[in-house]
Amino acid sequence: MEPLMAPPANPPLLLPFRKSGGGERTVKKLRLSKALTIPEGTTVSDACRRMAARRVDAVLLTDSNGLLSGIVTDKDISARVIAEGLRPEQTIVSKIMTRNPIFVNSDSSALEALQKMIQGKFRHLPVVESGEVIALLDITKCLYDAISRLEKAAEQGSAIAAAVEGVERQMGGNFSGPY
Repeated sequence: MEPLMAPPANPPLLLPFRKSGGGERTVKKLRLSKALTIPEGTTVSDACRRMAARRVDAVLLTDSNGLLSGIVTDKDISARVIAEGLRPEQTIVSKIMTRNPIFVNSDSSALEALQKMIQGKFRHLPVVESGEVIALLDITKCLYDAISRLEKAAEQGSAIAAAVEGVERQMGGNFSGPY
């Protein structure tokens, strides 16, 4: 049996976020969703109603100054409220939230955002500017963007290969080399 190899330092999945010209694609270039934000004192029951109305699976919590203080996801509600037998109409979201969540700003690279979500093993990442929540980035949007960019790169690669073949036919030679 062959020994297992460590994954590459830069998995191919992360490469589509690089723009030509050396710069990196930023978070603000992704399809950001306006975050559902609620005060820390909201009940879980009310948070669930608001999440259902907006068709979202995460809510960001703000303190009395309107600054990001936590996040609650559908998984938090199922694991920390329902599974524990707590009553949603009596449980305050601040009791079950993940406090001081990791976040990025809109000028952060998309690669950095995706790496934070993968390393932290979470699906949602708040986007903050000057302490104020401006959006919520979902890992599925990062992955959709990566797949879309990979498909475009594959199409461009196919077009280049076809062009090289056309030149080879016209020139009557084989330019593919000994590689």
